[in-house]
Amino acid sequence: MIITKLLQSSVPYSSHVNSCTVRRTLNNFSAYCCRSLHVDSSPGIPSVTSSYVHGTSSLPLLPLTVGQSLQTAVEKWPDREALVFLKTGIRKTFSQFQEDVDQAAAGLLSLGLKRGDRLGIWGPNTYEWILFQFATAKAGIIMVSVNPAYQVKELEFTLGKVRCNAVLCPTQFKNQMFCEMLRQICPELDTASPGVLKSSRLPDLRMVIVMDSRQPGMLHVEDVMQAGGSQHHQQLQSLQSQLSFDDPINIQFTSGTTGLPKGATLSHHNIVNNAYFIGLRMGYAWRPQVRVCVPVPMYHCFGSVLGGMVMALHGATLVFPSPGYDGRANLEAIQNERCNVLYGTPTMFIDMLGQPDLHKYDLSSAETGIMAGSSCPPEIARKLVTDMDVKEMMLGYGTTENSPVTFLGFPHDHEKRKMETVGCIMNHTEAKIVDPTTGELAPLGCSGELLIRGYCVMLEYWEDPDKTKESITKGGWYKTGDIASLDRFGYCRIEGRIKDMIIRGGENLYPAEIEQFLHTHPKVLEAQVVGLKDERLGEQVCACIRLREGQQCTAEEIKAYCKGQIAHFKVPYYVEFVTSYPLTASGKIQKNKLREAMEKKLGL
Repeated sequence: MIITKLLQSSVPYSSHVNSCTVRRTLNNFSAYCCRSLHVDSSPGIPSVTSSYVHGTSSLPLLPLTVGQSLQTAVEKWPDREALVFLKTGIRKTFSQFQEDVDQAAAGLLSLGLKRGDRLGIWGPNTYEWILFQFATAKAGIIMVSVNPAYQVKELEFTLGKVRCNAVLCPTQFKNQMFCEMLRQICPELDTASPGVLKSSRLPDLRMVIVMDSRQPGMLHVEDVMQAGGSQHHQQLQSLQSQLSFDDPINIQFTSGTTGLPKGATLSHHNIVNNAYFIGLRMGYAWRPQVRVCVPVPMYHCFGSVLGGMVMALHGATLVFPSPGYDGRANLEAIQNERCNVLYGTPTMFIDMLGQPDLHKYDLSSAETGIMAGSSCPPEIARKLVTDMDVKEMMLGYGTTENSPVTFLGFPHDHEKRKMETVGCIMNHTEAKIVDPTTGELAPLGCSGELLIRGYCVMLEYWEDPDKTKESITKGGWYKTGDIASLDRFGYCRIEGRIKDMIIRGGENLYPAEIEQFLHTHPKVLEAQVVGLKDERLGEQVCACIRLREGQQCTAEEIKAYCKGQIAHFKVPYYVEFVTSYPLTASGKIQKNKLREAMEKKLGL
């Protein structure tokens, strides 16, 4: 009877299953079971039979808020080091950090901020950033992650879009004049009393909190830390039972390689559980200690979730080498702080590997890490094993809208899986690959658009129902816009963005595949491939290559290297050598601008 009911409930899926891959397997219970994949450990049996996978788990989702997660960590590991900021010398144990969080949260309440208000954090990686990440969450205030590279126009759009009530920032960092830019938007700051700003352009903004030097019309972090009295601490404690883990608690603005940024709105439930299962997948529960080198920015999910939230869920120690990215500082942090886990984007690891004195550093503590954030060439992952001896380095995949990680490997996966996939489906997460045109399920192993469903999918794009509806289907599937394929073990290969696909004479080409091959050339440091317009074929392949320091190369040499190794229609027609790429504010390569620049340079 139970089997019959399960089979009846599965019938709606059958219309999406391609007959050439599943052959009507829904007619029996065993095939129904194969649609799910137990992922508490690395799958040993090839049980996935279609381009749909469900990562089942014997471990339940956690019904916790961010504040409750930190409280649990403090009770387990009160005297363990939680945070290390090397440039400022700040070191905090979990209990010390909790004291600061409570003080900051009570201070925010005393200043009139309340549950559901929005506070933007705009700055590089500092202690104040992570302090207020947890303080806002404990007070029920929604943290808005603001890219520290934003200029006046982007800042005004972001703060206005979510109607920010407060902003936390430094006076300046490098050439970014944070307070000066805020004064351009809000000239009223010059005459306002701290904490009672009335701005004509940003009418919801009531206060600016500065991390370093005191500024006219602005509060200082110390003012917030000293503002909360006993009644505000009592208010904070009583608030904990009122907060729901389904409440929105973080708005992450997508960088957007085209168009205006969108505010992906994440709940406690989204980020707590994503961090929990990431840590379990990484083996943090069985490692004697976890000291993570964190060069990735906190304003990005990579920093705030895989960093801050993983710290709270697993008692990890986070080591921040510098406020902004510094390759040499990363190597020094690994050596001096004995970091055994490394986080980074491909570009960051390329930079570390390219340090001329890499061999001088003692990196023997490094055991594992995650490389994510953009397309990860397998050759870079291999070099991390050979040149830095990080044997358990894993590639991961996710999107801001998915809290962020949806695929991640296991520490002891074999090399091919580690280097050529972005890992296995995460716990309590569903994925499917569909034909981008028809929406029908693709045959297993075939390419199509990757869709994700589960606890990890964002609540919405903040107050943007049209964009939300475009991205999340009625069935709850988030459309990633990425081209991918699944294998029989539930591992995923990312082949590129739909919008980046090159159509050359009727052939669909994915730039990531060509880029990965070009990375195997000994002279190539980094390669980006775009399609340029062509009258006869529609598009031609153009490779934009950064060479290793001191190397010289010609277009003919690159083409000769490709011939006979990849299909003739994938061999770049154009080869251009560059020193940099156009980037978004978050460091992602803007292929649309790169394409425009190449077409202009070549007179197309």
